[in-house]
Amino acid sequence: MTPQTQITTPPAVLATDLDGTFIPLDDQPHNRDALGELARVLRERRLQLVFVTGRHFASVTQAIEQYQLPRPQWIICDVGTSLYAADTDASFHPVTAYARHLQQRVGEITVDVLREQLSAITGLRLQEPEKQGPFKLSYYADANQLDPLVAQIQASLDSSAAPYNVIASVDPFNNDGLIDLLPAGVSKAHGLSFWAGQQGLDEQAILFAGDSGNDLAALTAGYRSILVRNAADAVRQQVRTVHQQQGWENRLYTAQQTATSGVLEGVRHYLESQRAEV
Repeated sequence: MTPQTQITTPPAVLATDLDGTFIPLDDQPHNRDALGELARVLRERRLQLVFVTGRHFASVTQAIEQYQLPRPQWIICDVGTSLYAADTDASFHPVTAYARHLQQRVGEITVDVLREQLSAITGLRLQEPEKQGPFKLSYYADANQLDPLVAQIQASLDSSAAPYNVIASVDPFNNDGLIDLLPAGVSKAHGLSFWAGQQGLDEQAILFAGDSGNDLAALTAGYRSILVRNAADAVRQQVRTVHQQQGWENRLYTAQQTATSGVLEGVRHYLESQRAEV
């Protein structure tokens, strides 16, 4: 991203996490109202919608139907390791150029090789098959054991020079520890940057909304960001620290409202700020 402190490019894209962010929370009825209003704002301001989520593809399409979400133009899922484009009908197709790009990064050390390598670490529980991917290996773990488990995994990766990184977070709904292994340097931010490059899009035109640990890379990549109120305190602090250290101005909006309502609040903030600068 740009070394400039302040972004002046008009917003053209809302890239958003789903769970805890764009999807309405069950106990927050105002989120449902905000979803309809957010869809209207996106249409009227002609902002592209990109879902950037840890969910696998089938789970994303299920969520679109279940929560009656606006249909995105693009889906970046599996924590940035899969990219799908919308077709003219209601379907999506995988972007094969992105898969080729990731294959070049991992070479011969596939997730199958990696799974065998990590099989001796006690406390890791493989997530369901549908939550795995050709470039993503995912485990459950006890939340209070995340740090020591991540340290063991990292030591194993270092010993074999495996080209993978570890991302750990806690599921805000059931307090499960979640561990994802992704190709080195790959994250939600990486997938979003690749997509923007393929589209010839100025990354300064992107608004990114998130709430949890696997959003950190995107929230600190230099995009104008929205942190919803229900974001974890640790995430909030890390994001603020990075933005302050970089000297970025008007790139972080900490919403007063939760989930969908917070996304709407943040989008309005940036649109109004842009209007005031014109």
